[in-house]
Amino acid sequence: MTLLDVSIVNVALPSIRTGIGASQSGLQWVLSGYALTFGLALVPAGRLGDVRGRRPVFLTGLVLFTATSALAGAAQNETWLVVARLLQGAAGGVLVPQVSGFIQQMFRGAQRGRAFGLLGATIGVSTAVGPLLGGLLIQAFGTHEGWRWVFYVNLPIGLAALPVAHRLLPAPPRPEPGRQRARSDLDPVGVLLLGAGTVVLLLPFVQEQQWPGPQKWLLVPAALLVLAGFVRWERRYARGHEPLVDLALFRQRSYAFGVLLSLLYFAGFTAVFFILTLYLQNGKGYTALEAGLSIMPFALGSGGAAAVGGRVVTRIGRPLVAAGLVMVVVGLLGAALAVHLDAARSVGFVTAAPLLLAGLGSGLVISPNQTLTLAEVPVARAGSAGGVLQTAQRIGSAAGIAAVGSVFFSRVDGSHADWSGGFQLGLLTAAGLALLALAVALADVFTARPDTPRGGARGPGAGRR
Repeated sequence: MTLLDVSIVNVALPSIRTGIGASQSGLQWVLSGYALTFGLALVPAGRLGDVRGRRPVFLTGLVLFTATSALAGAAQNETWLVVARLLQGAAGGVLVPQVSGFIQQMFRGAQRGRAFGLLGATIGVSTAVGPLLGGLLIQAFGTHEGWRWVFYVNLPIGLAALPVAHRLLPAPPRPEPGRQRARSDLDPVGVLLLGAGTVVLLLPFVQEQQWPGPQKWLLVPAALLVLAGFVRWERRYARGHEPLVDLALFRQRSYAFGVLLSLLYFAGFTAVFFILTLYLQNGKGYTALEAGLSIMPFALGSGGAAAVGGRVVTRIGRPLVAAGLVMVVVGLLGAALAVHLDAARSVGFVTAAPLLLAGLGSGLVISPNQTLTLAEVPVARAGSAGGVLQTAQRIGSAAGIAAVGSVFFSRVDGSHADWSGGFQLGLLTAAGLALLALAVALADVFTARPDTPRGGARGPGAGRR
């Protein structure tokens, strides 16, 4: 549900504009507000799950996400919808880091890889299938009211998941003797510093189209100063307390390389869907349903490959991620070439094969990278470590959409819009970001110590407390 809501709303924007007369700025906040509060909540919520128990935090996030989805669907004006989306994003940020924390807690070795493989399949399919589902709902319920069902679709899922989650997810363990005080520490100053730094860093990216002029980029060095203050505070706080983020995690090569790779990859990966949806609907006159169908090859490839990648990642290690990134780059370049050779309305067909290849590669990147990144993280830190990884993904997504979108819009704005040229340049930019991620993966492979797998985990015992 949470990742579906990142992409499903893209195709609903014209319906929202028709339904409640939302302004362009309001529509931007419907998209970016969700991403902003989602990223803001990830690390504190992950730490809260580590401290208070993951099941109660997961259930709370699930209730809040379901309720705020209903609130968004019932919106009567632009302000109502934007506020609901902000709350919905925060609820998603509470829910998501508990998932990787549960996988760390409940699985070991190859079984953990398989579990992350299924999670990766879910990420790939839910992100890519959103436009298709959104198109189906809008076609079924009409342009004026169809956008409401983009949010209402979460209600039956959430209500059905609640009793199942309560029954199947493990209850919080009893605190260990002598550790209760340390584990109850939630580091409020660290939460405020990290939250402020994340928001200030994300704002110029998510508002890139709405805030003209270069002044907005002054927020980036300001955010870096706040985050530097956060790092200094965490080092000082860790001397006698449990910090929000254990900075020692970044001394583990698998974690440091994995977080950087994830940031770079999501910058390109998420932006592809953003520009593809705009190109097909606005540039080629596709309906929301037709645009969604055009993205399905990527979704199918990503979902299938992620499940397979999860099964073999513990044997192959980071070279598997590098191979997946090569496939992604070739697939994106192939899609750009296909559009260059045939930019007619059949573009959805000619890009199907290269997008399928890119999807297969993506499935070998997301879940295997998550498995390797978290392999050596202690279970007691699984939630906050997973929250940092997912925050890097959200920052990468926001920065990538801003960068790729800027290149794309430079060719489509104005009286002589070149939609095909803009899309090709956008794909080339996304492929460049994937190449940077590939460079990180190769650096991990070729600089690994001889006594460890090539960029992989240490084995079945990795991650124990």
